[in-house]
Amino acid sequence: MIFKTRQLGKISIDQEELAADKKKCRKFGPCGVGEKAIYLNSFYLDRRYYVKLTSVQRVFKRVAMSKGGFTGKGLFATLSYLVVEYDNGQEKQCIFKHEEDVDRLLSYIGSTHPEISIHSKKAEKRLAEKERRLSEKKAAVISPKAQESLRVLENSYSYLEKEPDLYNELSNAAKNKRIYDKSNPAYKWVALFINLMGVVSLAYGIYSLVNHAGSAMYFLLFGLAAIFLFSGAHVLPTAKNNKKYIENRMKKAVEAMEEYVGKYPGFPIPARYAHPVVLKRIKDILLQGRSETISESLGILKSDLKALNSSVSVEQEEYEEIMAIKPIFLVMNYE
Repeated sequence: MIFKTRQLGKISIDQEELAADKKKCRKFGPCGVGEKAIYLNSFYLDRRYYVKLTSVQRVFKRVAMSKGGFTGKGLFATLSYLVVEYDNGQEKQCIFKHEEDVDRLLSYIGSTHPEISIHSKKAEKRLAEKERRLSEKKAAVISPKAQESLRVLENSYSYLEKEPDLYNELSNAAKNKRIYDKSNPAYKWVALFINLMGVVSLAYGIYSLVNHAGSAMYFLLFGLAAIFLFSGAHVLPTAKNNKKYIENRMKKAVEAMEEYVGKYPGFPIPARYAHPVVLKRIKDILLQGRSETISESLGILKSDLKALNSSVSVEQEEYEEIMAIKPIFLVMNYE
């Protein structure tokens, strides 16, 4: 079969088992994760390849940054890739249209297959170094009050990690709302106009090609370029890119999180900020002796996030943490 799922790696799976596993796999953008294999896309086809999970050594995100990417400036700031490392160093890299799909896949792998690393080797070294530096900053003596706060945080963190889809959706909904709120509305209509011109140009190019006109190829190329460029630009006003949809998405994300943490007696922070990174950074504040209570630490975290802007340099791992939670605080006005 021309579209038969192709094997990557040394270990194969029986075709009947493979077909059943692929059919039931959990889909994340163009890729998927089943019980037996991870499914990866080709340039044209979703889930075109598979790697048996026992062959996978690490799965991680790679972000290609364009100029202004870390500042959030520019229309096309990042390209997101999923990298799967298998069989002692072989790699397969898959491009994703939506970075949030990569994050959801990594969260799922982290919770269902803890034996598989979700960081690159370089990232693991940087994280280990960061942990070493943090340990040096830890207060020599943690007060009983701070120790109790840490215990509450650990239990809350474990509870929150059981539902990665909820906190990822909270983060992604906040990112979309922040981008929409900060975008110039005129850009959307300019993009729509250019896209429509591209469609007209493409249609005229096809007409000219059929009638053997000399300029047909130029119209074809311009039309295709405009359509492909602005289809992935996230600036076109569409059914999922308008104020009402984006605000409803944010509202539903908060309500879903409120319902979930409401089942946990005494969850220590407001549901609108319920994200593992928030709890982790509050924990660091307590360990450094900057406060003794969770509520006070949350206030310090808010001040820390407010101080971070495009002029502040941070490491890649910290950048990703900040990008996961700062949009939530921004759209909530730090309340």
